[in-house]
Amino acid sequence: MDKIRVLVVGCGNMGASHARAYHQMENFEIVGLVSRRPESREKLSQELGGYPTFGDYKTALEISKPDAVSINTYPDTHAEYIQEALNADAHVFVEKPLALTVEDAQRLTHLAQEKGKKMVVGYILRVHPAWAKFVEVAKTLGKPLVMRMNLNQQSSGDNWYTHKQLMNSMSPIVDCGVHYVDVMCLMTESVPVSVSAIGARLSDEVDTNMYNYGQLQVRFKDGSVGWYEAGWGPMMSETAFFVKDVIGPKGCVSIVDEAKGDSDSVDDHSKTGALKLHHSVMDEHGNFAKPDELIDTSDEPDHDGLCLLEQEYFLKAIQQDLDMSDHLRDAVNSLRIVLAADESFKTGKTVEL
Repeated sequence: MDKIRVLVVGCGNMGASHARAYHQMENFEIVGLVSRRPESREKLSQELGGYPTFGDYKTALEISKPDAVSINTYPDTHAEYIQEALNADAHVFVEKPLALTVEDAQRLTHLAQEKGKKMVVGYILRVHPAWAKFVEVAKTLGKPLVMRMNLNQQSSGDNWYTHKQLMNSMSPIVDCGVHYVDVMCLMTESVPVSVSAIGARLSDEVDTNMYNYGQLQVRFKDGSVGWYEAGWGPMMSETAFFVKDVIGPKGCVSIVDEAKGDSDSVDDHSKTGALKLHHSVMDEHGNFAKPDELIDTSDEPDHDGLCLLEQEYFLKAIQQDLDMSDHLRDAVNSLRIVLAADESFKTGKTVEL
């Protein structure tokens, strides 16, 4: 079939990784790179051999006439950019979150279905082989589950600048939380029923209406519970910044990696190393009947490799006309949970879903 002409919007960490994926895939052809900052798009274009660059999204759409648009910009632009891409009859890949409100997210999913276009949301953990194994093992632990997860990032320089830009539209528990509550939903295969949250503003550089540390707690219909914690900034602790732990009646499974790097390393955010599985079953003497198991997951893709897997799924959705209903429903539901957490922080009350 003809190559899919793709316009890449946003040339930061995620946009660059996705552009590299399209560049090496024979079924995609990059027709343009768009970013607000000339240096980012020109640097990426040079790296990939000289693709056309644009400083304005609408102009790029009109000139390049893409079959697909890859949106990797700040979250407050997602809804507008998705709508314009769909109205230009293009398929859409968009980094999480889908939008800033549940209403906009639902409206956009309906628009994609009306237009007959595929829309994939960048939930990178869904294509991660080790995280898929983590979910699979968690499902063997019985019910209810207790899920404990965090991703705190001690940031400075360009990373702190990026975090402050992100916080113009959303808090860390909303921006990053969609990944992990999505994983919790996969593990429990249950419906979330309530969300509560706490948070704190730890820097004068953060807007007075925003907070750069937060923790959410979610309760599921099957009795399972989970918490997720996220904080950004130069004050954040490097101790226990990466916790991924699930407990059930039959034992627990945890992501373990003694060689975990710095918390502001994008490449380390999804790395695992190994899964440690503990069995709670005991023998007639009251001692553990089975030893703990280490499941090696060190042979895993790097960040660019994971982005390649995401784009292979995007390609499959287009070429094989996949039904994206479940994918988009899950994207809306995970957004619903983290936005409820944001509401809980602001009101000091538990939000019933």
